[in-house]
Amino acid sequence: MGVAVFLPLILPLTAWPVSRLAERHLHPRAATLLLTAAAAVLAICSTLSLALLAIVGTAQLPGNPLPDGWADPKVRAAVPHDEVVGKAAIAGLAAAVIACATLLGHRHATTRKALQALSPLPPHQNIAVLRDTVPYAHTLPTGKIIVSTGMLAGLNSPERRALFAHERAHQSSHHHRHLLLTALAARANPFLRPLHTSVTYTVERWADEEAARAVGNRRLTAQAVGKAALLTTPTPSGTPFASPPGPIPRRVAALLNPPPAPRTWPPLFTAIGAAAWGALAGTLMSATASASSAVTLFATLQAATPL
Repeated sequence: MGVAVFLPLILPLTAWPVSRLAERHLHPRAATLLLTAAAAVLAICSTLSLALLAIVGTAQLPGNPLPDGWADPKVRAAVPHDEVVGKAAIAGLAAAVIACATLLGHRHATTRKALQALSPLPPHQNIAVLRDTVPYAHTLPTGKIIVSTGMLAGLNSPERRALFAHERAHQSSHHHRHLLLTALAARANPFLRPLHTSVTYTVERWADEEAARAVGNRRLTAQAVGKAALLTTPTPSGTPFASPPGPIPRRVAALLNPPPAPRTWPPLFTAIGAAAWGALAGTLMSATASASSAVTLFATLQAATPL
């Protein structure tokens, strides 16, 4: 495997420049798709590299559950400094698995709590208006839109149409999947956290643009976004309808400007173009390095102990 096995662990750094530039220079739909794809591939590659390193590390532990041949010097020689790195990879892989499992468990628990709160309503009803003085509006991972009477009371009729158009955009585009994928990627490799942070913004911008197109008035949509943000009060993170606050001033400012160009890939000789190609190169290098390391270790293990 050599040094190549370590590359997928640090190559996510190549995606940092594009994570910020994509927010400002790409259409939010294109930015979301680009960042989600990069985060998913880079996270898979780095996790695979950790697993490959952990195989050698496991072979050195007391009571090794792996075949004795896997501790052969040829196998250990496939990983530089395996005495330290292999054991550290076990801890890193375990931490990544626990972090991802914790996230999935929390998401499942909060979704179940939300569905329990909505159980008196008809199951086929996609939009649920709850009698609650606390203002909020959210789209659950199940696709159901939740709006409180407190939120509707603070908006006029056109603003309500923009609000519902925004939430329907979240629903139809399955934005919760992009958020979940990038959140898992960020827990698998902390270097991918900037991509998740950017996606939490670009999905909101994507929904804003869809809402502005649906109502045909960007200024009205900006007004609805700003007013809804002023009405929303912080809620404890364990409550069913809680969500982190978004960068509202940037969203409002973007809606007051002309709509972004709907291009899917930026020109090469621009800052965003260079960053996008750099992220693509880093992603391809990560995939190549992890695949090559996997093949090399497999061949070495097969030579030491026929599988």
